[in-house]
Amino acid sequence: MRGSWAFHLGLFMRNMHQRSLRCLAILAFSVSLWGWGQEVPKQDPPKQEVPQSGGDFSGATEPTVKIPTDLFIVNGPSASASDSATPVPEGGSVSGNVFSNPYFGITYGLPQDWYQKLQAPPPSESGQYVLARLRPSPSFQGPSKGTIVITADDMFFTNLPARNALEVASFTKDHLQAGYKLEMKPTEVNLGGRPFTFFAYWSPEANLHWYVLFTQIRCHTVQIVLSSLDTKLLESLIRGMDKIQLSADAGPTAGAGGGAVPVCIKDYAKSRNLVNRVDPAFTEHRFNPVPVR
Repeated sequence: MRGSWAFHLGLFMRNMHQRSLRCLAILAFSVSLWGWGQEVPKQDPPKQEVPQSGGDFSGATEPTVKIPTDLFIVNGPSASASDSATPVPEGGSVSGNVFSNPYFGITYGLPQDWYQKLQAPPPSESGQYVLARLRPSPSFQGPSKGTIVITADDMFFTNLPARNALEVASFTKDHLQAGYKLEMKPTEVNLGGRPFTFFAYWSPEANLHWYVLFTQIRCHTVQIVLSSLDTKLLESLIRGMDKIQLSADAGPTAGAGGGAVPVCIKDYAKSRNLVNRVDPAFTEHRFNPVPVR
């Protein structure tokens, strides 16, 4: 009996063990099928630390401020206007062999085979402008070439001890650098029906000549500087400028503006004339003069 009971007990235990293995196998298979039918949940990428100040991804924000439409925002010593239609001193250009500058009212037909090769540099901080730099084209026929440079100097901000174009001409004549000699004394000439102050100087060592014309337009001294080794070329260029068109009030001691343009009055923005004062807004602090009209 004892041997039979032990035999049946061993058989029972073996059957239970086999059933347990089968159950575990079925359970594992079921779990695998359930996992196969489910999508693996996507994990969000780790969050990056955002700097609290500085940089393109700064977390430090400031309230938006709406800029009034009737203000000029000045960013350093750069000339500007509130719209694209208002002329600025440096806004001249050459088109169709004609140089024009609406701000100064200048229209000048270039001599044949002359052109503008390089654009003018930006205005200086003291209100000096290079309006045009002209030179002969490669097809130019002549013994010597030359240049024509048209500049403007704002008399409100000039560094020269002068109040008008006539005084600028006198100062320039009296302060020629060493090695330069006066060739023609200052005299008044008329071009395009408007008066200019003219004089000439030269360099004996280089045999280079400069013919200079001065007039005042909108409180700027406008200079037309012609240079060449060939004086006959310079004389022909001067004669060709008789068809130049200028502002109606241009002159060595006049040219304050008026008519279609605002009249220029130096130091007019004083307490008794101010209606409203708005200080310029700077993106960074710079300790240099800022010409503003």
